[in-house]
Amino acid sequence: MTDDELLRYSRHILLDEIGIEGQQRLLDAHALVIGAGGLGSPVALYLGTAGLGRITLVDHDTVDLTNLQRQVAHAQARIGQPKVESARTAIHALNPGVRVDTLAERADAARLDALVAEADVVIDCSDNFATRQAVNAACVAHRRPLVSGAAIGFDGQISVYDVRAPGQPCYACLFPPEATFEEVRCSTMGVFAPLVGIIGTMQAAEALRLVAGIGSSLAGRLLMLDARRMQWDEVRMAAHPGCPVCAAGRG
Repeated sequence: MTDDELLRYSRHILLDEIGIEGQQRLLDAHALVIGAGGLGSPVALYLGTAGLGRITLVDHDTVDLTNLQRQVAHAQARIGQPKVESARTAIHALNPGVRVDTLAERADAARLDALVAEADVVIDCSDNFATRQAVNAACVAHRRPLVSGAAIGFDGQISVYDVRAPGQPCYACLFPPEATFEEVRCSTMGVFAPLVGIIGTMQAAEALRLVAGIGSSLAGRLLMLDARRMQWDEVRMAAHPGCPVCAAGRG
């Protein structure tokens, strides 16, 4: 680390659980972030400020006025820009030393497979079931930890799916690919602005803890937040023996 990096990350380095070695692991890591909207904004900003060395952002959308109520990586002056470019600008305004790669596209299964293979940790901030399933399948195939979050209305959830550990479920164990879910979007249902900040910040924390090797992750636990009452509920999860995505790879 340079002198500037030692100073910039000094408050991390002072933590016994991180120290110089943990911060170096962050600097050497590569995170793949799917979605640069409400959840992806705090994820990208906190990964950047924390010094995660390389961040790949994937999102096909552009910044719209309606996004600015909650998507804190974007700004009025960047309306009309691709969200990934706007988020890169915001990250570099805080920490110009972070490498930020951008893909302004809706990544299909083949693209996700290639992207996940290059990453150390994957953070799913997407807003549709098909993308979540494709991200999960790639993470299972390449044995990459997946930090998954969702938020709509006043309800949020977050978990980690990490099939590297015995008995741990993948996303499809809990939400089978063949299941039918009614897609709900912020554009039709609305979303409480701070909710995406709460869930997204927790996703960033889980990703950083996974990379730095701090404590135990949320793998095997689904946390659900009711922001009307600010109440958390926890559901314990285990691998489904008949899961069509991860069961075969478990032998």
